[in-house]
Amino acid sequence: MTFDYRVILDQWPAIVSGAGVTIMIWILGTIAAAAFGFLVAVARRYGGMVVDKAFGFAVAVLRGTPFLIQIFLVYYGGPFIGLSLDPLPAGLLGISIYGAAYFSEIFRSGFDAVPRGHIEAGECVGLSQWQIVRRILLPEMTMLVLPPSLNMAIILMKETAVLSIITVPELTATLSAIGSQQYAFVEALFVLALFYWVLVEATGWLGHLAETKLTRLRFFNA
Repeated sequence: MTFDYRVILDQWPAIVSGAGVTIMIWILGTIAAAAFGFLVAVARRYGGMVVDKAFGFAVAVLRGTPFLIQIFLVYYGGPFIGLSLDPLPAGLLGISIYGAAYFSEIFRSGFDAVPRGHIEAGECVGLSQWQIVRRILLPEMTMLVLPPSLNMAIILMKETAVLSIITVPELTATLSAIGSQQYAFVEALFVLALFYWVLVEATGWLGHLAETKLTRLRFFNA
């Protein structure tokens, strides 16, 4: 048995379309997850004990259950509470909620890692809570949370493959269909693995570049 590259070339438009859906879900889902996670982290820090405990319980549930189960609940369980979504919006919502739980912990840890003395110095000069967040917490936290945030973005990228189970037309679903129809499972899986590997390496390179630039900016502004 030989590797039949013609199967891939013949199906190239469908593969490109599936890759585009995967990248779109990943980028939008990561942005939404990071935004929701940041809001949750801020709410837990400044919203009082009740808010902290409520969000903490929700985060624990989301982090303690597999993404596959969560996406099943969103897609198949949603109609029971009046939330009937097509596969693509359901997948985007599911990956955003799943990622938000992890991002909230990343940002919460970043807040906690900022030295207390820096915050007290801001309070001593009369800064408000918002000014402390904007001028002290956020700049110092950014460098601390960048590496784990990049790692979480890569994890969410690979989790997009799970969405094929609810018929989202992303790359895994597309190549699985091609493999079944053409009896070319090796070729399909090879292209799928290569795609994710290239995307992971590119993301890691961009993240390293961003970290380097932020480090230089922080050094020159010090």
